[in-house]
Amino acid sequence: MEALAAGFWGFVGGVSLLLGALAGIYAGASRRTIATIMALGAGVLISSVAFELMDEAYQIGGFDASAIGLLIGALAFYFADRAVSRSGGQRRKNPGDKQGDSATAIAIGALMDGIPESAAIGISLLEGGKISAALVAAVFLSNVPEGLSSAAGMKQSGRSTVHILGLWGGVTLVSALASLLGYFFLANAPENVVASIQSFAAGAILTMLASTMMPEAYEEGGQVVGLVTSVGFLLSFILSRLE
Repeated sequence: MEALAAGFWGFVGGVSLLLGALAGIYAGASRRTIATIMALGAGVLISSVAFELMDEAYQIGGFDASAIGLLIGALAFYFADRAVSRSGGQRRKNPGDKQGDSATAIAIGALMDGIPESAAIGISLLEGGKISAALVAAVFLSNVPEGLSSAAGMKQSGRSTVHILGLWGGVTLVSALASLLGYFFLANAPENVVASIQSFAAGAILTMLASTMMPEAYEEGGQVVGLVTSVGFLLSFILSRLE
C-alpha cells in the first residue's frame, strides 16, 4: 500500500505539469507571472534539497554516501542537460520562446527534471512511513511554470491542444511511476544505497535549478525573483519543521 501511496503523491507532484499546460493553452499568463511562480518553486526546492534530501541522506548514510551521491547526480544531470540542449530543449522553461520544433527535446527535458524530484517523493516515504508535504509542494510548484511556459510556446508554434496535453499527460504518468518505483526498489535496500539515491536526486535537482530554472526566472522576472525565491525557501523550511 505504501508503494501505491508513493505513486499517488508522485502523481500529485507531477500533475501540476498538466495543470500548467492547461493554463498555458487556455488562460495565458504574463512572462513575469510565470517567472515569479518559477522563482517561488526554486526557493521551495532549494529548501527541500537541503532539509528533506541531503540532511536525511547524511543521517542515514553519512558523509561518504551523501557526498558521492550528490556529485554523481549533478554530473548525470549536467551531461543529460547538454544532450537535451543540443536537441533544442535548452530553453524548455522559458515562457518567451516558441517551442514547437523542439517538443520531443522539451518532453525529454521535463522527464529529466521531474524524475529525480518524483523519485525523491517516493524515497521520502521510507523515512518514518509518511510523505514529505514540503517535498510534494516543492515539486508541484516547480512543475507549474514548466508546463505553462512550454505549452504556451508550443501552442504559438501551431501544435494542437490534443498533442500538447497528450505529451504533458504522459510526462505526468511517468513522474508518478518514478515515485512508485523509487519507493518499491529501495524499500528493503541498505541504508547507504538509500542515502546515495536520495543525494543523487538532490544533486540532479540542484544542478537543474542552477542551470535552467533560476537563470530563466531571472531573465523574465528581473531582480524581484531573488526575493520571491527567498520566500519560497522560507515557506518550505517552515513546512518541513512543522512536519
